[in-house]
Amino acid sequence: MKLRLFAAGLALSFGVLSAAPLAMAQARDENGRPIATEGTTRAGQSRQRRQQQQRPAAPSPEQIMAAAQEQATLAQTGCQVTEAKLLGTTTEQTSVYEIACAAGPGYMIESKTPPQAVDCVVLASSAEKIRASDPEAEVGSQCSLPANTDTQKFLREYAEQAGVPCTVDQAAVLGTANDGAITYEIGCADQAGYWIRKSGGSWTKTDCLQVVAENGTCAFTTPTENAALLKSWLAGSEAANCDVTEARLMGRNDNGMFYEAKCAGADGVIARLNAEHAVQQIYPCATAQRIGGGCTLTPAPAAAPATTEQQP
Repeated sequence: MKLRLFAAGLALSFGVLSAAPLAMAQARDENGRPIATEGTTRAGQSRQRRQQQQRPAAPSPEQIMAAAQEQATLAQTGCQVTEAKLLGTTTEQTSVYEIACAAGPGYMIESKTPPQAVDCVVLASSAEKIRASDPEAEVGSQCSLPANTDTQKFLREYAEQAGVPCTVDQAAVLGTANDGAITYEIGCADQAGYWIRKSGGSWTKTDCLQVVAENGTCAFTTPTENAALLKSWLAGSEAANCDVTEARLMGRNDNGMFYEAKCAGADGVIARLNAEHAVQQIYPCATAQRIGGGCTLTPAPAAAPATTEQQP
């Protein structure tokens, strides 16, 4: 949603007001400048009073807070508003608010029917992507309340809620699905990261090994970190000594997930793991040609030379 905002405050316009002409010539000083007389002063004061009577009073902070909370509730944000700012009105005469919430990021809300709300993390991410491609591009209104400006803090909180088991060092908004669920990428310090997604109030996380296998991209995770992740899962198995240099998810079936590991200085393996990443079985690449097409990270052993049978 791109909000078209006027300057802060209510956008009001008035017709041009003109005072009735004076019946007598206006007095002037020795330099020819008009001198304010009692009559002209009264006329100016009267005009000012009429303007003040026509101009509606600006809403109080309490009124803004109450209106913003009402819009946040109607938009089903779940936000308990702790601070609210009226940004202005649109050309359709709807009001636009920025709100801060007791928990989680704040929102920019437009009082349509129903209200339209975009959280401050998504707005900041969108602006960052636009500026990355064109530093001079117009990015629209952004959240400015102090409680809303540290968007990385909110992303770290999302990772914790999703059960990401690492120290988060990078995070970004990836996009919004057709059902409105937003996907985020989480980068971990010195280990593989995740995609996380919230739908229906519940979080799910997908490790970057699986993301890559499904043709996704993890910008914050290196192939080396993915290899280290698989090596950690092989600990305690017969493939524990494999120094994993490359890893890939081959696929899954009812028996589990199948991963290939390329081992430094040794034959690679295919490992079958359950949903909790516990090793169920190890297959050496030399004998695993029938499993998912066999190993592709480990070079296949050279075929034995053909022998010529001697005739008696």
